[in-house]
Amino acid sequence: SAEYVCAMEAVLDVYERPYDPLYPVVNLDESPKQLISEVRKSFMDSQGVLHQDYEYSREGVADIYMILEALAGRREVHIEDDHSSKTYAKIIAHIAEQMYPEAKRITIVEDNLSAHRLAALYEIFEADRARSIIKRLEIVRTPKHGSWLNIAESEFSILIRHGLKKRTPCKKTLIQDAKAWYDRRNEKEKKVNWRFKTTDARIKLKRLYPAFNT
Repeated sequence: SAEYVCAMEAVLDVYERPYDPLYPVVNLDESPKQLISEVRKSFMDSQGVLHQDYEYSREGVADIYMILEALAGRREVHIEDDHSSKTYAKIIAHIAEQMYPEAKRITIVEDNLSAHRLAALYEIFEADRARSIIKRLEIVRTPKHGSWLNIAESEFSILIRHGLKKRTPCKKTLIQDAKAWYDRRNEKEKKVNWRFKTTDARIKLKRLYPAFNT
């Protein structure tokens, strides 16, 4: 649809911008994580094979927020209790005030979750502070069913495969594992080179564009 390609090309335009530390482009994404503890302790045998009981205990759910500046090779992972609009506002404030306090404008690429409400900043902060944060933001949202356009989603897959255990018993352990992972990634300045451009989309995804008679 026209709505889909319009939103897609807006995101792709952002990804073509050159790196500028005063105008960072930040991807934001979140995902739930089931906390699971073992009923019986696993062990490694003499052959190096891990033996893990199929039985486990559910310990609740935590929400993982991925913050990624692809061109700078910088990311942070935050573990929260939920993905409410107030939690989202807290993450947005952290990006603006703690991660990029000197930036003139911060472009945030995110999806269309209903919790992504900048108005929630007014629910947790005084009006002056909320407005000062919002004035420095440019929000660019991926189209519905277009989460593949969010680079943070790809970074999530790396975190899950290489940074987190299949069974994480508690929020504290999840925080420790996530921080150890992104500290290693940041130390190596692992950047993301997004190569898919608008010109590619108009050829490879031509079927997504509305057809019309000239």
